[in-house]
Order: sequence, then structure tokens, then C-alpha cells
Amino acid sequence: MRKFSGKLTDLTIIEKALESRFGDRHLTQFYRTELKTRRQKPEESLQVLAADVERLTSLAYADYLLDVRESLEAEYFVDAIRDEDTQHSTRLMDGKDLKSALAYSIKYEAARTVSKTSRHVRSMEIEDNISRERDGKFESLFNRLEKLFHSSVAGKRNTSVRTRTLLAGGATKKGTYRESARRLFPTRKTNLRPSCGAKAAFFNKAPEKGLKVSTLCVKKNGLY
Repeated sequence: MRKFSGKLTDLTIIEKALESRFGDRHLTQFYRTELKTRRQKPEESLQVLAADVERLTSLAYADYLLDVRESLEAEYFVDAIRDEDTQHSTRLMDGKDLKSALAYSIKYEAARTVSKTSRHVRSMEIEDNISRERDGKFESLFNRLEKLFHSSVAGKRNTSVRTRTLLAGGATKKGTYRESARRLFPTRKTNLRPSCGAKAAFFNKAPEKGLKVSTLCVKKNGLY
């Protein structure tokens, strides 16, 4: 055993050491211990696990009847499954042999993978529909805002046009009024206030009896 002391972690070397030291009787216990502690490794498929469990069972229980070995294979296989959901579901199925337990566990994992994929696809479809609906609402809101903006601009333009029209119409009417005023009142300036001489001539032209006005000068404050 001394020559193997530095390599006890290698199961193959341990197996050979036990075989050379104690023979098949002690190897049987070794295989049973390994079978009880066997667990599915990461990334190890169920098919590979089942094959190894079958190998260890045939070594650990070589002297057992076939139907007993098959039942033990199914039991150890279920115990070795890594995923808890798959293990629990396969145990409830209560397979009588390794083949039926393996077939059920493979179907269960395949169905669960499909369900996960379907849920993921549905989730993506729902998110896509929500995104489309959100984009549609945003586009509708943008279009309404754009229409309101164009309507506001058009309204301002119409108001400006009406203002210019009213101003132009006012100017036209104002010009018409001015033209009418020019026709009624010629532009030649006329002194409407009579001078003192004109007033004197007026009064001299039609004097009252017994009153003779020789000279009149009309001022703002009266006659002199």
C-alpha cells in the first residue's frame, strides 16, 4: 500500500489496490459505496449517468437476481439525478427498471425545456406587442400634435391676412373719404373770415334810414 500512498484520490488506483490486496469481496463494498454516492455531474447527460449507474450496479450486486438489480438501478439512478424537479417527478413515476426511469426523465426534461422556450417566446411576443402598442400611441400623439401645430400656423396666417385686408380696406375707405372731401371742398385756400374793409363795404351797402356809416371797423370786441 505504500507505493500507492501518494495517489489515493484516483479511484482507478484505489480499485486496483483493493483488488490486489483483498480481492473481489472487498471490491463489492467499494462499488456499493461509490454507487450510493454517485451524483450527476454538471453538463453530464442522463444517458451517460444511467450507463454508469448500470455498470456500478452490475459490479456491486453481481450475485443478485436480474429483477432485483434492475430495481436497484432505477433507484440509484433517480437518487443520482442532479435537477431536483426532474428527480422528484421521476421518483413519483415509480419506474420498475432503469430503462423506464431514464425514458421518463428524458421526456420530462425535454417537455420542461419546451415549456421554458414557449414561455420565453410568449414573453417576447407580449413585450413586442406592448412595444408596438406604445409606439403606435406615441405616433398617434405625435401626429395629433403635428396637426395642431399646422392648424395653429394656418390660423396665424389667416389672422395676418385678415388684418392686412382690414387695414387695406380702411386705407381705401380713408382715401375715398379724402377724395370726396377734395371734391366737395376744393384745395384752393379761401379766407373765410372777412376783412375790416369787406365788413365796412357790407354795412355801407345797406345802411338803415337816418344812419350813415362812413367807416366801420369790426374787431373781435365790437364796433367802433
